[in-house]
Amino acid sequence: VQLQAFGGGLVQAGSSLRLSCAASGRTFSTYVPNWFRQAPGKEREFVAGITWTGGVYYTDSVKGRFTISRDNAKNQVFLQMNSLVHEDSAVYYCAAGLQIGGAMIYWGKGTQVTVSS
Repeated sequence: VQLQAFGGGLVQAGSSLRLSCAASGRTFSTYVPNWFRQAPGKEREFVAGITWTGGVYYTDSVKGRFTISRDNAKNQVFLQMNSLVHEDSAVYYCAAGLQIGGAMIYWGKGTQVTVSS
């Protein structure tokens, strides 16, 4: 499975962005897609994950602002980010594994999100 994240950019605080993750490989639907992020000088952290049945999980700091979704037919995963704040600035990574969060099996190249305050 190969993953590629798209949709990052430079936005003002309070704005929205929608990240997309395109996956190749027919077995992608059997994995649990997750979004992680890493800010400069900080460890990479879990942001959101979605199970194949549609169960969604978020880190506390993004609850109510971010929404993860998936389109199994198109092998895509999305992260809708609303009410962005400066602290959301990071490189966002799409990943896939066997569970929500934790160790992932596949990682994509990240996409930079910068939120100006």
